[in-house]
Amino acid sequence: MYKLFSQIFRFLPLRPALAPIHGVARNLMERAEARAGRNPQQAQELRGAARAYLSVVR
Repeated sequence: MYKLFSQIFRFLPLRPALAPIHGVARNLMERAEARAGRNPQQAQELRGAARAYLSVVR
């Protein structure tokens, strides 16, 4: 059974893993853009959180 699974998974394309930096900061910035029209204060806080995260990770 293991041999069958290994043969199947060998042919599946592997996606390169993105660094967690891109995931968290990007998510925060996308949320900030979505909130910019409705709540500019919250959008600014999300942008600040993204900048703070990037400064800590780098």
